[in-house]
Amino acid sequence: MLPDVLPDEDEYTRALSLSRLAMELESLLSPALAAGLLLITSYELLFQLNAVAFALAAGCIFLVKVPAAAASERTGGVWQHVSFGIISYLKTPRLRGVLALNLALSAAGAMIIVNTVVYVRHVLSMSESAVPTLMAAAGVGSMVAAFMLPKMLDHFSNRSVMLTGGVLFSVALFAGLSGPGYVGLFPIWFLIGGATSMVLIPTGRVVRDSCNAGDRNDYFSANFALTHGMWLVGYLLAGSIGSAWGMQACFAALGVVALLATVLAAKLWRHDDQEDIWHVHPAQEHLHPHTHDEHHQHEHEGWEGPEPHVHPHYHAKHRHRHRFVIDEHHAHWPKQ
Repeated sequence: MLPDVLPDEDEYTRALSLSRLAMELESLLSPALAAGLLLITSYELLFQLNAVAFALAAGCIFLVKVPAAAASERTGGVWQHVSFGIISYLKTPRLRGVLALNLALSAAGAMIIVNTVVYVRHVLSMSESAVPTLMAAAGVGSMVAAFMLPKMLDHFSNRSVMLTGGVLFSVALFAGLSGPGYVGLFPIWFLIGGATSMVLIPTGRVVRDSCNAGDRNDYFSANFALTHGMWLVGYLLAGSIGSAWGMQACFAALGVVALLATVLAAKLWRHDDQEDIWHVHPAQEHLHPHTHDEHHQHEHEGWEGPEPHVHPHYHAKHRHRHRFVIDEHHAHWPKQ
């Protein structure tokens, strides 16, 4: 929804940053608030208050006015949109790079989510109360980076910031090979949290810039699904390696995964990546909803109706240059 509400680049970036800040604040404050309420009330009343809070949140959502999304050029049901989004996402080189960086993110993030309790309780033989404070270090790191990123992105490209985040994941994980104590884990977890924001916040900008307005739902849905697939890989690796070979081996293996994923991302997402690309359109005749943009200049018989409208139309072969995305008229990324 954010790209439709905030078309300005700077405002959109700040919104992504604030969204990340809100998520981290929620993860830090909600448990503390629940614990505080349990000191003065019962579990039953806490659940009832939660129900009221959900009802209020739903009411707020119903009051929100969301601008109408741009018309899609696709017909068909949910499967057509899902398949188009995933296929188009994977055909876009910079988005394949984003997906590889999310593999690096999942390797580092899974180390925190899966193994923090194991490391604190079993490796360091500390009490359960030491776990949330350490987890908070990652949240604080994420918030600090989220606060700084709008200014960083004014001076550095999305690619540079995200690849730096990928490198920081591997640096943090390899630092775990030193066998850190409880205090030593704090900067490692903090660094992973900061790198997480460096990858996640620019991702929204990259996905938005890699598709047409009418295809945003399909692309963002594909990004959500595919990146969560990377988390599945990260969770399985962190749990299986940690339980079979211990925390040191887990730090090493996940550090290698993060490093290789970052190198792969740098290769897939070229440093000379351009939005405007020369490409050739073969001659074709097809039928889909369309408006009369640079790809639709044709005669009408009068029955077609207002735009966007659907009728058979012909495209002659031609070569031109413009902002390139995978869509109804651009099925393959041109070779450069």
